[in-house]
Amino acid sequence: MFELLLLMLERLGLIVMLAFIATRFRFFRKMASSSKLSTKQKTTAILFFGLFGIIGTYSGVTFQPETLALQRITFSISDDEAIANFRVIGVMLAGLFGGYKVGLGAGLIAGIHRMFLGGFTAYACGIASILAGVLAAFYRKKNPRAIHQPVQIMTLGALAETMQMGLIALLATPTSQAVELVQLIGLPMIIANGIGCALFFLIIQSVAKEEQKAGALQAQKSLRIAEQTLVYLKHGLSNESAYKVCKILYKELNACAIAITDKSMILAHIGVGADHHKANSHIQTRLTLDVIQQKRMSIAGDDEIHCKEDNCPLGAAVIAPLIIRDEVVGTLKFYFHSKKEITALETEMLSGLTNLLSSQLELAEADRAYQLAKDAEVNALQAQISPHFLFNTLNTVISLIRLDPAKARTMLHSLSQFLRQNVSATTIKSHTLKEELHHIQAYLSIEEVRFEDRLTVTYSIDQTFLSTEIPPLTLQPLVENAVKHGFRHKGTNCQLSIEVFDHGRDVGLRVRDNGAGFQLDDVNIHEHGQQTESSTGIGIYNSNKRLQMMFGERSSLQFFTEPGSGTMVEFYIPKTTRKEDLS
Repeated sequence: MFELLLLMLERLGLIVMLAFIATRFRFFRKMASSSKLSTKQKTTAILFFGLFGIIGTYSGVTFQPETLALQRITFSISDDEAIANFRVIGVMLAGLFGGYKVGLGAGLIAGIHRMFLGGFTAYACGIASILAGVLAAFYRKKNPRAIHQPVQIMTLGALAETMQMGLIALLATPTSQAVELVQLIGLPMIIANGIGCALFFLIIQSVAKEEQKAGALQAQKSLRIAEQTLVYLKHGLSNESAYKVCKILYKELNACAIAITDKSMILAHIGVGADHHKANSHIQTRLTLDVIQQKRMSIAGDDEIHCKEDNCPLGAAVIAPLIIRDEVVGTLKFYFHSKKEITALETEMLSGLTNLLSSQLELAEADRAYQLAKDAEVNALQAQISPHFLFNTLNTVISLIRLDPAKARTMLHSLSQFLRQNVSATTIKSHTLKEELHHIQAYLSIEEVRFEDRLTVTYSIDQTFLSTEIPPLTLQPLVENAVKHGFRHKGTNCQLSIEVFDHGRDVGLRVRDNGAGFQLDDVNIHEHGQQTESSTGIGIYNSNKRLQMMFGERSSLQFFTEPGSGTMVEFYIPKTTRKEDLS
C-alpha cells in the first residue's frame, strides 16, 4: 500500500505539470477567468476536462490484486487487472467550474473510455466517473464559494474517490477480488486524488488571479493615460494634440509605433516608421478607410500595412476609430512587430483606451459648444441693456426739448458718445474697469443735466485695479437704478458714491445712494424681469447673471437696503488683468 501511494504521488507530479501547461493556453485562461461560461466555452471545457480524465486514466498504475504486481504505465487492461488512477481530478473540476452539463459531459467521456479499456472494475469505475461530475456540480450549486476554498476541494476529491471505491466493492465481480482491491488501493487513491484536485484547483486559481492582476494593471495604465491625455484632447483633435497624445501612448504601451489620423491624413506618428509617415502624411490606407466607414476596430496583418513597401519593420497593427457623437473623426493606430504580440488582453485594453480617448474628444466638443452658447447668452444679455437705457434717456431728452433745447442737444451729444461705447461693449466678453468707469461717467454726464445741482457723484477708486477685467455694462444698471428709482421722489441732496477697493484676493465694487431704498423681500434678482413698483428689474438681473456666468456664484450682487434708508449694492470679482494692459 505504501509503495503504491509513493508511486501515485510520483505520477501526480506529471498530472500537475500537465495542468500547469494547460493553463498557458489562451482558451483555458479565458475560461478560467470567466464568471459564466458561454455555450462554446462549455463545449471546450467538456472536451478539455474529458481528455484530462482520459490522461488521468493512462497515467495511473495498473494493479493485479492476486500477485500485487504494479505496472508503471499501460494502454490495455486484462480481466484480472485494475488501475489506480487520477481520472476523478479532471471530472471533478469540470463539475465545479462548469456545472451539471460540463461535469456530466466530461464524466461521460472519461467514464465511457474507462469502460472500453477493460478490466473487472471497468463498469464500476466508468459509472463512478460520471457520478463524480454530477456530484461536483451539485456541491458547487449548494456551496457557490467552494471553488475558492482548496480544503473543501481536496475533501470533495477524496469523497468522490471514496464513492468510486464503494461502487467497485458493490458492482465489480468477483466480489471477493473487488473487496480485496479496495482494501489495497482505496486509501492511496483517496489521498492522491484529494491532493491532486486541490493542486489542480490552486493552479486554476492562480491563472484567474493573474488575469485579474493583469486587468487591474491595464485599467491603472488606462487611467494614467487618460489623466495625461486629457489636457491635450480637451482642445480637440489637431496636429499638436495628436503628437502629444501619441508621445504619451508610445511611452506607456508596448507598441513599436503609435499614429493618429483624421478622416484624410496622418496627424502624428511616433516610433518605428515615423520618417516614412511624416513624408507621406497625406496617405490613408484602404484598411483605415474601412475602419472609418464601419466604425469598428480592426487588426491588420503584414500585407495590409503600407509602410512595408518601404521596408519599414511594422508587421501588424490595431486600428480603432475615434468617434464623436456617432461620427468617426479619425483613427488611432497601434503598430507591432508581429501579430503574435497582439494578445486578447492587449486588444481589449486598446479598445477600451480608444473609447476613453473618444469620450475625451466628445467632452471637449461639448465643452466648446457650451462655451459658444454661453458667450452667445452673454452677448444677448448685454444687448438687452442698450434699449433699456435708451428708453429711459430718450424720455428725459423729450422732456427737455421744449424747456431747454441747448441742454437737449448736449444730452444727445453725450448720448451718441455713450451709445458708441455701448454698442462696442456688446461685442466683447469683458473689458477693463477703467473702460467701465468711463462708460459710467458718460452716463452720469447725461443724468447730471437732468438733475442740475441736485445730484452729487463721488468716486473712491483704488487706481491699482483699473486694469481688472469686468463684464461690460455691469455697473451702469446699478448706477441707473439708483438715479432713476432711488432718487425718483427725492427733491434735493441726491448723493451717489462709486467705490473700488481691495478685498483680499478679490476687487470689491460698491454703488451707494441715499435714495428711497426698498424692501428686500419685494425683489428677487435671480428671477428674470421681476418687477417692482418702479422698476422692471431687467438691468439688475442681467448684471447679476453675467457676473455669475463669468466668475461664479461668489460674485453675485449683494443688496443692503431698507425703505427710506438708501441702497448699497456690493460685489466682488477676481483680480484679473489683461496682458496688454501690463505692457
